[in-house]
Amino acid sequence: MNSRERIKTALSHRQPDRIPVDFGSTAVTGIHVRIVEKLRQHFGLDDHPVKVIEPFQMLGEVEEDLIQVMGVDTEAVIGRKDMFGIEQAGWREFRTFWDQVVLVPENFNTKLDSQGDLLIFPEGDTSVPASGKMPKTGFFFDAIIRQDPVDDGNLNPEYNLEEFSEIGDEDLEYWKATIEKACATGRAVVATFGGTAVGDIALVPAMNLKHPRGIRDVSEWYMSTLMRQDYLHEVFDKQTDIAVRNMEKIFAAVGNKVDVVFICGTDFGTQTAQFCDQATFNSLYAPYYRKMNDWIHEHTGWMSFKHSCGAVEPLMNSFIEAGFDIINPVQINAAGMDPRHLKDSYGDKLTFWGGGVDTQKVLSFGTPGQVRDQVRENCRIFGENGGFVFNTVHNIQANTPVKNVVAMAETLIEIYN
Repeated sequence: MNSRERIKTALSHRQPDRIPVDFGSTAVTGIHVRIVEKLRQHFGLDDHPVKVIEPFQMLGEVEEDLIQVMGVDTEAVIGRKDMFGIEQAGWREFRTFWDQVVLVPENFNTKLDSQGDLLIFPEGDTSVPASGKMPKTGFFFDAIIRQDPVDDGNLNPEYNLEEFSEIGDEDLEYWKATIEKACATGRAVVATFGGTAVGDIALVPAMNLKHPRGIRDVSEWYMSTLMRQDYLHEVFDKQTDIAVRNMEKIFAAVGNKVDVVFICGTDFGTQTAQFCDQATFNSLYAPYYRKMNDWIHEHTGWMSFKHSCGAVEPLMNSFIEAGFDIINPVQINAAGMDPRHLKDSYGDKLTFWGGGVDTQKVLSFGTPGQVRDQVRENCRIFGENGGFVFNTVHNIQANTPVKNVVAMAETLIEIYN
């Protein structure tokens, strides 16, 4: 099988020739730029600055030579602009706090604040308040909350819809060209079109907007899921209509050259429980997920990808009923997320994209031997009868011992060879 066939076979819950692998196709299946550089050095690949393809989390580009070494079966298609609204063009060198030279877009404009922390600005416009901050001891950005006092008497759903708009000709041409190029690799094309993330807390602060209005504080947003459900329904309803119209335009341009669409990164789990009960999920979120997923399944061959961290086992059936084909990151160390239970209970309906090795403890703090053991065991369980794409439990972080990442990669090679 080639990579695309391998992914599509796994997604159809049939046994591929080997377990397919993803690193770098989405903002939740990536590798920190620091580790990408160390992997390149370890495998003796060409020495040059690594491109930052997602600056919020400082994820690095997994280039063709590293893709080949690690046996990656996916090809990422991401938007023309990043999380800060900065166009990904005109790449230049930038030195990080940890003394790594990386490549960033031309308008990746930053300033140091009085504490020596790094500020970044929406669309790179330094004349407006910063929307992100990287602590001088940190490895990625935190969102800066820019919330005016909430006046419930004057809340307008349009304020929380400013970042969602119908796709224009420039972006449509970008998608056509980028998807065509991705399809030519022979790998499965995983696209993040944007605008489909219903209630994604990472997007609530609207780091790409210069002057965000509406509800933009994370805690205020979570309270709104109880206190302002009518308001959120209005936002989600209009956002979903825009998203479906955009997908119609994109599909008319590219058809089934896309294999997987990243729909939503809204987290519903903590380490031990859920952010909301099943009834709230089914009433507040599921109708909008179902509307997008129903359109996808009725009109395209795309598969729908849902990300949610945490202890979300009680919501798995709701994810299935809402039309999701894929669940990620499969946080196996959270309560109720036992691999054997998940595979036996939901493995015929959901593809587990992730869960290959625990990033919080084993990959970050274990030994190479412990990493190898967990990779083998989870591949054995999740890989039965397809329905599994190997990835770690969320992104590989900056301080992960590279020897552990190498142990993971080598074990995968041993398994599929």
